[in-house]
Amino acid sequence: MEEFDVIVLGAGAAGLMSAITAGQLGRKVLVLDRSNKIGKKILMSGGGRCNFTNYNIDPDNFICSNQHFVKSAIHQFTQWDFISLVEQYKIPYHERDHGQLFCDNSAKEILNMLKSMSEKANVDIRVKCECETVSFNEKYYINTNIGKFKSTSLVVATGGLSIPSLGASGFGYDVARHFDLDVTPVRAGLVPLAFSDWFKSFTESMSGIAIDALVTAENRSFSENILFTHRGLSGPAILQISNYWRQGETLSINLLPNQDANLWLLDMKQRHVKQTLKKILANELPNKLVNMIGEKFWPTESTQSLEGISDIKISMIAEKLNQFTVKPSGTEGYRTAEVTIGGVNTKSVSSKTMECKTQPGLFFVGEVLDVTGHLGGYNFQWAWSSGYVSGLYC
Repeated sequence: MEEFDVIVLGAGAAGLMSAITAGQLGRKVLVLDRSNKIGKKILMSGGGRCNFTNYNIDPDNFICSNQHFVKSAIHQFTQWDFISLVEQYKIPYHERDHGQLFCDNSAKEILNMLKSMSEKANVDIRVKCECETVSFNEKYYINTNIGKFKSTSLVVATGGLSIPSLGASGFGYDVARHFDLDVTPVRAGLVPLAFSDWFKSFTESMSGIAIDALVTAENRSFSENILFTHRGLSGPAILQISNYWRQGETLSINLLPNQDANLWLLDMKQRHVKQTLKKILANELPNKLVNMIGEKFWPTESTQSLEGISDIKISMIAEKLNQFTVKPSGTEGYRTAEVTIGGVNTKSVSSKTMECKTQPGLFFVGEVLDVTGHLGGYNFQWAWSSGYVSGLYC
């Protein structure tokens, strides 16, 4: 049986950062991963360019049953610390909307950086490893298909249930329950929304068309792009709001987020604008959307000029444009979800060290915890930050 100071379960962003940090402090570290290659989620993220962090990291960008939990870790290892590493390894990057940072070239550069740092820290990484049992008797004992291992500290960085094709599993939750820790209910997050009512055929007809919109659910709003698909709605604003939308609830979409549609249309009417309602709306929205929504909600008025439409009817049209309400039947699930909401209850874990409060030497980091970031590099920053602090103390 091989013995190590630290064993890390999972060779994703959080696991690698934990292992690197511990290795740099002279700890003998082993990383075990069930996939055939490490860092698969890093490679596919950001369309292959890895949205590795964000210029604007704040606790409000994270969903957690204890909103204060993330503060210590993201202050101990900030976005600037990770950016410094990226610059040290001469990886070119650029900023997109809302402070999001992406590699200019490829996500492979981030993974290669982590591999290089792991090698320099003498971290032992082994893949194609299925963990079968985890037990504790003064030390942690890990039985796997490639051998038996023991260690003083165990870091669980197994991620959540999102994108099972990349090797996701609930093993980390099983480890937590084995040590009598609470796991909060989990669900798919940052995920497209699906429909089964009339709106499904609507989105199918609109598939491929994208617009900027303001989407609201659970008193949270996001103003970004939405994309109509064969299955429903996707795009950044929809992925963001999916973290807050709950089954059975409706969703409000403002199709004209920069316009008070009622004031705008009434003003056009008072100025005797001769264009038809359809033509006026087509100046602001895609033709196909204007036609589809017109056929559904105001078929008679679409071909009329505003002068021929009553103020009451204009107000009804405007309300639909500024508050288009739909009811998703569900999400596309873990298959396409970028993250898993919920996980190991943070009440059981030290926010400073990521160590379990009731089980010395047991650490939980990254997505396996009940911490979910917004879209835009926040989940990667949580992985870097939580991984780093666990590496300091494991």
